[in-house]
Amino acid sequence: MGEDKSSTDERFLVCGLGGLGQHCVVALKQFGVKVVGIELVQPNSWRIPNVDNLLDELIIGDCRQNSVFERAKIEHCRAVLIVTSNELINAETAIAVRQLNKNARLVVRSTKENLNQLLEEQLTNFVAYDPIHLSAASFALAALGEDSLGFFHLDGNWLGVFQHTVAYSDKFHRRQLFEINSGSRKLLCYLPNDNYNFSCFYDWDSETIIQEGSTLIYVKQFDRLLSKKQNNLADNSRKKKRIWQKPTNFIRKIKIRKKLLEYWHSGSQIRRVVIVSALVTIALTIIGTVLFYFLVDPSTTAFYIAISLLLGGYADFLYSGYLESQILQIVALALGVTGTAFVGVLYALATEKLLSTKFLFSKRRAQIPQEEHIVIIGIKRVGSKVAKLLQEFHQPVVGIVLEDDFDNNHLPDIPLMNGNLKESLSKVNLSTAKSIIATTDDEMLNVEIGLKTRKINPKSNLVIRTFGQRLSENLAQMLPNAQIFSAYAVAAEAFAGAAFGENILDLFRLHTQTVLVTEYHFTEVDTLNYLMLSEIAYGYGVVPILYENPPLPGELMPKEYRKIEPGVRLVVLATIDGLKRMEQGRIGISPKHWQIVIESAIAEDAKFEGANQIAKISNYPLDKARDLMHNLPQSLPVPLYKLQAQRLIRVLLKHQVIASLKKI
Repeated sequence: MGEDKSSTDERFLVCGLGGLGQHCVVALKQFGVKVVGIELVQPNSWRIPNVDNLLDELIIGDCRQNSVFERAKIEHCRAVLIVTSNELINAETAIAVRQLNKNARLVVRSTKENLNQLLEEQLTNFVAYDPIHLSAASFALAALGEDSLGFFHLDGNWLGVFQHTVAYSDKFHRRQLFEINSGSRKLLCYLPNDNYNFSCFYDWDSETIIQEGSTLIYVKQFDRLLSKKQNNLADNSRKKKRIWQKPTNFIRKIKIRKKLLEYWHSGSQIRRVVIVSALVTIALTIIGTVLFYFLVDPSTTAFYIAISLLLGGYADFLYSGYLESQILQIVALALGVTGTAFVGVLYALATEKLLSTKFLFSKRRAQIPQEEHIVIIGIKRVGSKVAKLLQEFHQPVVGIVLEDDFDNNHLPDIPLMNGNLKESLSKVNLSTAKSIIATTDDEMLNVEIGLKTRKINPKSNLVIRTFGQRLSENLAQMLPNAQIFSAYAVAAEAFAGAAFGENILDLFRLHTQTVLVTEYHFTEVDTLNYLMLSEIAYGYGVVPILYENPPLPGELMPKEYRKIEPGVRLVVLATIDGLKRMEQGRIGISPKHWQIVIESAIAEDAKFEGANQIAKISNYPLDKARDLMHNLPQSLPVPLYKLQAQRLIRVLLKHQVIASLKKI
């Protein structure tokens, strides 16, 4: 941010124009920069309509070749985004770029954490992201429900973004908006009614009185273990319900025939084979015992002879002395042959089951929850990461595995259903689930799952993974209450933000926008030095949530009068527009349109404290503030942002100084 060169003169290179690469082009163009794309072959069609028109230049060729980089003018590129689907090509390209441009920012798509760390040490100005990991958090958060919009980990603290609808008996009802802010909580957005949607931070008046039915969105320090307590309460309520359900269940169990038919038709083909084989074996045991009871002496050996023949003991029976009767020979041979067939089926199935466990004694899986659980359909890379994130917040999760090569021991702590989708959906208590997430790699299958599950449970939180922009838009119109996520679109904004040299720590979705948790390290030449956090926040539309000025420890929800200095580390919440304004901070900052008129001070002590607060909150020189306070009434010559000015007025009033607000 400390350079003087206009961003419109800078070139950004995107290597690989697949789904992720095209979304990166769209995100970068929001910053008004020149974007050059490299693709191995000319695409027949684009996933994003007219994305080729956004490119300032399209180069067809291998992004690892120096001749291609020469055509792309690599020496003039500020950043290179390497986002092909082949991680080996991405690593080779990053090394090749660094040989030709020592200063370009490298943003690489990669899942290899160890390799990424080594490349960062060797190449410098390098960052790597896994788009699956970035998007998985959005899926998990959407499944938590309307109140939970985001969670992220920052310097050992968990912070959550919550949406709260105000009720009549609410603790926030009839309070003013500025009262929401505290040392552990900061207001992000106020929506007076359902017709409003989040557009930007600070689009509210701090003096507004909170009304019933309005919505508050705020970030606060959060203990993720609280969710476990909530689940325990839910479990207790479910146990109470089960007590009342016992008499009803007993009555239902009387309908034995109906239950047996349902069990038979709901089972798999293997289960039916096992049942038939077991019944035939039992029947043969009974028949053999009865026959040998009447034909063999003594009768006490009849049962053991039948069992021996069924288990392959015909050879022993030949020399036992019981073959005097021809009928005995026929019966013995029949039992031996049929026993070999049906008992052999049971042996084979038992052996297959033992081998499938790979001789591991896995932990017994939990039972499928009865209600308020989250169903994840498609447990592959995205689904597995989503499940693990939800487990961290102690959410009851059920997985439906559609992949043949999935290792059941990969997620040992959640119940998993394998096989046919229709059968699995009937077993996971879909009608009482809190959320349903479709994360398979087949977006048409995700659409099918979404439509099918919406019919079964129209009240659940439905989250669908897509890839194409057209499908996402059309599906959003068809299922207005569902949350449609294009995994690449979410991740691309993090890649674009990182291209400008910022460190994207995390991200989450706030209504229709992606909010990036962004880290800044300020240097000696930074143009934002010596600005107050209030000017950073209101001028650029970002929310500071961590301020650290070494060697002092970091401060969560920092005071607005803290100043930016060389060496300061600042973490903010920012939309892509906020990042763009921060990036263009060298050009200008949003203007200040408000002024404070200081009318009177009740006592001399009030004048003294009033001058101190004016200097601290408005950055006005202290000596001039003291002169101003001794010549009241006066207008503070420093223009302020509205929320900044309102805060100063409230602080002055606490120190018995009367002031008012005036627009300029």
